[in-house]
Amino acid sequence: MRIRLRGDGSVVDELVSRFGSAAADQVSRGDVVDAMGTTVTADTRLSAGSLVYTYREPAVEVPVPFAIDVLHWDENVLVVDKPHFLSTMPRGRHVTETALVRLRKMLDLPELAPAHRLDRLTAGVLLFTVRRDVRSAYHALFAHRQVSKTYEALAPVDPAITLPLTLRSRIVKRRSILQACEEPGPANAETHIELIDQRETVGRYRLIPHTGQTHQLRVHMNSLGVPIINDPLYPAVVDVAADDFTRPLQLLARSLAFRDPLTGKDVRYESVRVLGQ
Repeated sequence: MRIRLRGDGSVVDELVSRFGSAAADQVSRGDVVDAMGTTVTADTRLSAGSLVYTYREPAVEVPVPFAIDVLHWDENVLVVDKPHFLSTMPRGRHVTETALVRLRKMLDLPELAPAHRLDRLTAGVLLFTVRRDVRSAYHALFAHRQVSKTYEALAPVDPAITLPLTLRSRIVKRRSILQACEEPGPANAETHIELIDQRETVGRYRLIPHTGQTHQLRVHMNSLGVPIINDPLYPAVVDVAADDFTRPLQLLARSLAFRDPLTGKDVRYESVRVLGQ
């Protein structure tokens, strides 16, 4: 359950005032987390408008039946290979069935936090910081576009499209509307697109985003007339049951590469997942 706090100060005091003494028991059991997935304690203080989540009864969420594979783990970062259908962090109806909450419990890493996000339906390389005091250094890499990201996608092949190409457009995502859309105006989204393999009418594409707009890769592939296979939003919204894991979106965050801000070493992390399986 998502709860928006009404005032500044002690989280447990507000929860008890609104929901009774049982809320204090939930906090003591560790069944309440903030928007970053950090466990709320008796000492936690947050500002008005902040969100906290209770997950006393995780059965209300449909379990995602796929494992998270660890690619790298050191004193600063944890890099994982996220499966399809698993959200990066708590949002909406997804709280316990998120990569952040799963990994904190599985690896006993209470300060774990995502350095960036992947869409719930996108699989692949996802980087977390292990300690609170290193978060800003890694967040800055993504904020300043100092990370090279490469994605792969399976989509139809249109012989009329000359590849490789770089697509630039203006993408806008409005609140409460599922789809993002392209609109006239200055470009805020740029994607380099290559066809790297083809089997009959299906191609394997390499997608290199130079910006990070919501659903950017999915919107750009759809705008070319070759929407990513199994996309439930583009070109049309398809209602998929919460427990239907049979048609994963064929989009994979293949690799991340950057100069580590703390060690100074150039690093590259690559997914071992294979699309179409």
